[in-house]
Amino acid sequence: MKDPVAVSVAAAEEAGRLLLKRFGRAPRVRYKGPADIVTASDAAAERLIRRRLTAAFPGIPILGEEGGGPSDFRGIQRLWVIDPLDGTVNFAHGNPVFSVSIALVESGRPVAGVVHDPTRRETFRAARGRGAWLGRRRLRTSTRRVLLQSLLSTGFSYQRGPALDRSLACFARFHHASRAVRRPGSAALDLAYVAARRFDGFWETGLKSWDVATGWLLVEEAGGRVTDYAGEPYRLGTGDILASNGPLHRPMLGILSSIRR
Repeated sequence: MKDPVAVSVAAAEEAGRLLLKRFGRAPRVRYKGPADIVTASDAAAERLIRRRLTAAFPGIPILGEEGGGPSDFRGIQRLWVIDPLDGTVNFAHGNPVFSVSIALVESGRPVAGVVHDPTRRETFRAARGRGAWLGRRRLRTSTRRVLLQSLLSTGFSYQRGPALDRSLACFARFHHASRAVRRPGSAALDLAYVAARRFDGFWETGLKSWDVATGWLLVEEAGGRVTDYAGEPYRLGTGDILASNGPLHRPMLGILSSIRR
């Protein structure tokens, strides 16, 4: 039987090479919303990944950001969830912070996956019960326990209005409560960085399943914690996600709860 992690790594790295060939050129852009865009490279990378996954695992359906898929996947036993280009706005502007994310989900939980960073040539991978890895190095979340000494990360929804106002309020609170907050622009990489102890925590509102499926697995397999904003176990399809090294989860939940109230 083929190893889903190995197949995912090969597909993600091949898609990454495709993206790098196109990176830095003026892309063809289509608007999904006032600021939410998709490029021809998104679509090309997803087509490539779908071909590779279907060839290796022909019976498993695929949910992708650009090509769609099952709208209600809660009853599906096995499902691929893919984001061919997480960080499209960065890519379109020549900012080298973007990634490819592929996850295999079983009964609503990711069991194998990869986040590949084409520009840094880094491939984060994980399998349920087998740890999270970057190359030959097993990943462990940080052990930092003081929020004021932490480095955090977040992102902002493309939706305007009250949702953005709440996100900005959270950003301000965390900015004052931590050492610093970063906003790189690729949720999949943000979560991978929590697993790799480059960030101590990450939160964001309004994310999609393909944004977080692999990152969720990476953080948990590296020893961290992933929940929704109420502190409940994270479920695929939940828009709000909080991921941390573990010790910082409670104080981060406290700040999120105060904003929600």
